[in-house]
Amino acid sequence: METSTMPRAADARRLNTRSPRPRITGSLRWQRLARFVTPYVFVLPFLALFAAFFLLPFAYTLWLSLFAEHRSGLGLGPPQVVWAGAANYVKALHDPTFWDSIKRVLIFGAVQIPVEMLMALVLAFLMDSALIRLRRFFRLAFFVPYAVPGVVATIMWGFFYSPGFSPIVHSIVALHLPAPDFLGPNTVLWSIANISTWEFTGYNMVIFFSALQALPQEIFEAGRIDGLSEVGIAWRLKLPLIRPALLLGILFALIGTLQLFNEPKILTSVSHAITTTYTPNLLAYNIAFVQTNYYYGGAIAIILGAITFIFSFAFTRFTRQQSGGL
Repeated sequence: METSTMPRAADARRLNTRSPRPRITGSLRWQRLARFVTPYVFVLPFLALFAAFFLLPFAYTLWLSLFAEHRSGLGLGPPQVVWAGAANYVKALHDPTFWDSIKRVLIFGAVQIPVEMLMALVLAFLMDSALIRLRRFFRLAFFVPYAVPGVVATIMWGFFYSPGFSPIVHSIVALHLPAPDFLGPNTVLWSIANISTWEFTGYNMVIFFSALQALPQEIFEAGRIDGLSEVGIAWRLKLPLIRPALLLGILFALIGTLQLFNEPKILTSVSHAITTTYTPNLLAYNIAFVQTNYYYGGAIAIILGAITFIFSFAFTRFTRQQSGGL
């Protein structure tokens, strides 16, 4: 009996002296924790900047918009900041100048966005075509306007629009034609549209051209075998395949239209037709920083952000329904 029990006891001791399980379990837990934390470590810089430059200013603006300045008596004393609730929003929604500025930028976008997208598409198709030589040079040349800062571009076009300095106006007058008024009440909006189109057509062209370069060439070879011309290939094959890129460009242009600010703000120095309420952003800027009414200006900014979100969401939803998505 003793000889039979001793090997079993020795086997049990050998089993107990094998590699410890807690170390393996701890290592696995550390690996799982590292896999869980690593993505958030990489995203953390973006989240920190997003919170610092978007979420916190948005929250602060939303908080300010709920207050208002109140002056008692004859208004000679210092103003008091009082709780206003939704009063600033009600005032903005009943302000005709605010809705006039919204209507103006919508008219602006209804004309400028299709023109810009069409020009960008044509240039992208030309750059993707084998018929064009020096494509690298032309791609760079078309993209250069976007590389020019918007302020510099507007100052340059303001020089071209000014009647006393514009070489365009002088050339037209030299042909004994009436001098055009690029900065008048009826034309300055389209002068701004021209600047915006000049700035961003090359940017959208690069997006569309990149989408075209990612397409499989076998589809186009099959189209040529079926007898399609280059125009037919561009219209029937390329355009439907780059539809997501086109919709993205339209969405960015729509957001930029509702936030139009730089061009009209700079052109106010050369055109009396641009008022302080010309666009929603100009209206909010002048109320907040010129009239120092940060509370009402913040309410207008919040409403403009909500309108931009609604338009963007509606456009995205509509395009998904048209493409059969959810």
